[in-house]
Order: sequence, then structure tokens, then C-alpha cells
Amino acid sequence: MPAKSLQDLVDHARRNSPFYAEAYRDVPQTIADITQLPIIDQDAYWAANTWPDNRLLTGPLTDAGVYKTGGTTGSPKLSFWSRSEHADSVSAFGAGIVQAGLKAGHRVANLFWAGELYGGFLYIEHSLHHAPVENVRLPVGAATTNEYVADLITNFGVHVLAGVPMKLAAVAECLIQRGEVADSVELLLFGGDLLFDDLRPMLARAFPKAAVSSIGYASIDAGLVAAPVPGDDVRVHEAFPNRTLVEIVDDETGEPITAVGVPGRVLVTNLFRTLMPVLRYPAGDRAEWVDPERGRFRLVGRSTEGGRVGMIAMPIEDTRAILIGADPDQHIAGMQMVHRRWDGKDGLVLRLGYLEEPPADLSERLVEAVYAARPVFPAEAGAGAIHHLVIEWVPRAELVTNPRTGKLVQVLDERPPA
Repeated sequence: MPAKSLQDLVDHARRNSPFYAEAYRDVPQTIADITQLPIIDQDAYWAANTWPDNRLLTGPLTDAGVYKTGGTTGSPKLSFWSRSEHADSVSAFGAGIVQAGLKAGHRVANLFWAGELYGGFLYIEHSLHHAPVENVRLPVGAATTNEYVADLITNFGVHVLAGVPMKLAAVAECLIQRGEVADSVELLLFGGDLLFDDLRPMLARAFPKAAVSSIGYASIDAGLVAAPVPGDDVRVHEAFPNRTLVEIVDDETGEPITAVGVPGRVLVTNLFRTLMPVLRYPAGDRAEWVDPERGRFRLVGRSTEGGRVGMIAMPIEDTRAILIGADPDQHIAGMQMVHRRWDGKDGLVLRLGYLEEPPADLSERLVEAVYAARPVFPAEAGAGAIHHLVIEWVPRAELVTNPRTGKLVQVLDERPPA
């Protein structure tokens, strides 16, 4: 399906979608710049996108695929794709997988999740099928045991593993516990979540010859977004030319950011989805420009992720970097923040995964490192406003993941209801 002009997309949405007709009521008829369109209000968008009684779609649902988001950051939501839109999307995404390192003849184990309308596995399978190089597709799925995957790698000489980071880590842990390495694996493709540095040592032990790359940036709700950019920084992506428009806007004002290295919210406009239009849709991620002229940006985290205890904000990425810097022997194999309340005060627990038991004094050193970087934390704890920071070690497999998607849950709130 050829890309449409922004004017044509707006006209189509306003004419055929009750939601967009209302949202664009005060928008000029002629659009000279995308900033003339309001940023989508997600609550209103999904309130209109129900079934039945849908007020978002621009036409009847007669020839389409229906996916459901994983619900990592809220209730699952339905996403509708026409046949031609889906084909166009997976063709572009498949070309992006080649940029990520897929080579002719590669045997690829697809370890993404499937079922209950979840689209990850099917989207990747279709993208591999439409990729512009020959490849052998092994539709394994995430629910398959790690032992089975480890055996398949050995017996079939698998070259590529594709999955969410926590599934890749689980297979790596299985291999390490068996005293094995997977020399045949040349490429690890992750998607659905960022791959954090605390998982890299374990992946390198199990897959010593494997390069690591994003498989691409897409989501069920926002749709096709960007392709991976080859290089050492796996967070850098590039918007698909003539397929997507990516904006980075200020968190508070919504004004476009054009300067390199200034983080903000990601907005996505899809230039070929017309059944369920996606126009200035907040993707839920934060990013910063690397090369705005080429549409290249670096993902820096989820826009909603981070812990807060009392008056103290604890951004996920900053905290993770502090811990990794204080753990030179690489005992940490995953992290999540847990909010708890006891003895009438709030506390923050850093739950850390491990493969081998860490030394007894490491927890104290980690707390000291966090306190050195966030001196307001021990000050508030010393004043009795909050509890002191707690480190909780668990086997890596006991870190909490989303049961539908397998993604690591970055922040958990275990406080009792108010």
C-alpha cells in the first residue's frame, strides 16, 4: 500500500472516524505542518476503540487482523490491521531485520509469544517470511521450555535466536547451568523491550560468537515505527522512510525537540494505516535524537517507568547504571524496583537477579553507591520520612515478568490498598 500524504490521512480520518472528527474539530482544513494536529489523548483514543460500538475505525471490519497489546503498562487493548496494511508493515520490518544482521540461509528460532490475540510471534514470523533474504524459520514460541530450545540449538545448528530479552536470558541461563555454550548462534535479536546491560554478561557466556541487535521497533498499538541501525549501540533506530514519521517532544509542553541528545516522548504517525489511523500517537517510550535529518534516534526507556519513594524519583536507567558500575564482577543479572510499605512508611526495594550467589558485602556496596549518587535518599531516610533502601537478591528466573508477553516488569507496587 503506497504511503499517503499527511493531508490525505487527516482528511480520511476526519471524514470516516467519529473519534478523529471530534479530535480535529478545531484543526484547519489544510495542514501545513504536523504540529497543527493535537497529540493523541490515549485515554480518549482507547475509550473510542472498543468492540463493539467502535468510534475510532474508519470503516467496517470485513478483511482484517486483530491483535491485542500485552497490557504491560495497562489493560490490554485491541488493534486492527487491514490485510494490505499488515503486508506492507511486515515487508518493511523484514527488510529491517536484514539490517540487523539476518543473512541468507540463517536458521532462525522465533521465541516470541503467541496466542490470545497477542501479535509478537505472528508479526515476527510474517516479517521473516517477507524478508528480502532466504531464511529458515523455526516457529518455537516463548512457552517452549528452555531445555527444548537449548537442545534445538545444538541439534539443528540454530544461527539466530529472536525473542524478548528475558526469554533470551532464560535460554542462556539454561545453557550455563548445563555447562554448555552455543557456538552456532551468530545473532541474538531482541524485541518487545529494551535489552539492558545487566543481561549482557550472561548472554556473552552462553553465546560467545553472537552479535546482539534489536530486531526493530514496532508495537501492536503504534504499529511500525523504526528499523535497527547497525552498530554497537543497539538502542539506535531509524524511522522507516515513507512509512512512519517519528517525533520527539518535550515531556511537559509537547513542543517538538530538534536538538541532538535531548530526551523526550516519542510520537508516531503511520503513513499507510487507514483502518485504524495512528496520527501523533504517544508510543510510551522516551528517546533522544542521534541524527534528526536521517530520522535516527536512541531509545532511553519507557516514558512511565521509574520508582518514587517519598519525594525522591528513582529513574530506572539511572539506577541500573549506578548498580552496574558498583558491580565490577557482574553478579547482577536483572533488576526491578519494588514499592513496599511497612511500619507506617514507604520503602523502595531493588530486587536483583543472580546466577551465582553474590558475596555477602555486595548489597552494602550497592546501597552506598546509590546513596552517593542520590544523597537526598539517605537524608530522607535518616529523617524518618522513608525507609532506607533495601537490596533483595533472587534467582534470575524469579524476577517478575508479564505472564502474557514475558517482558520484565520494571516497577512493582506491593503496597496495600489505601
